Amino acid sequence: MGERTRNDRVVVLRKTKLGESDLILTLLSSDGSQIRAVAKGARKPKSPFSTRLELHAVSDVLIAQGRSLDIVKEARLVAGHQGIRSSLERAAAAAPILELLWRVTQDGLPVARLFELTCASLDAIEDAPVEAAPRIAAASLLKILAFCGFRPSFSRCVLCGRALEFRAGFDVAFSVQEGGVVCADCRTQCETVPVDAATIALARELLASTFQDIRGFQPDQPGAFSVLSLAQQWTREHAGCSLKSLNFLFTCGLF
Repeated sequence: MGERTRNDRVVVLRKTKLGESDLILTLLSSDGSQIRAVAKGARKPKSPFSTRLELHAVSDVLIAQGRSLDIVKEARLVAGHQGIRSSLERAAAAAPILELLWRVTQDGLPVARLFELTCASLDAIEDAPVEAAPRIAAASLLKILAFCGFRPSFSRCVLCGRALEFRAGFDVAFSVQEGGVVCADCRTQCETVPVDAATIALARELLASTFQDIRGFQPDQPGAFSVLSLAQQWTREHAGCSLKSLNFLFTCGLF
């Protein structure tokens, strides 16, 4: 009886060394689920996998079903995203995207449009001006969380549903536990933290905008990092993890 194989288009999220020359790969499947597979001999200098299964790469693969882990039999590079790996700034901005996907995706649990979103995120970080990388990363994290069922509310009170308007220069009551902004009347009913209205406005705009539109936003590094901080709090509360690569981005001094 022949081995069972399947073709898929994947994004490489994570690589772990196995033995002397193999790799365990964590992959995002085209249906938005997670795949863990072994690429045998991938760490050998002359391996055909060495350039086709790098981090950030999009590849067409032939995968055979294994006992505990699947096995990558063939790989053809579709988009290498070399521009990310060759730039420390772009790589630092892209790393939280891959880490979040590794944390929130699951084997056998498809997430519609997540693969397309991921490819668009990586394309945007590679092609946009380097100073736009933090805000593209912030938008990507918010969009991934929303696609995976953790969409924050930036426009309506999460308790009563009332539409809210924010004044520049003022703080907004925000409840990470409840899922978004809270009106003045409901503030006493849950735990909230003050968040600058400009941060909420930018987060709402990033969540709703295309990456092409985001490239044209006016440079605002403090604003982008404020949204990234909000995304970190959101991830910690709703995905149950803290993104180490995002902590590095906060402290590396690259932007």
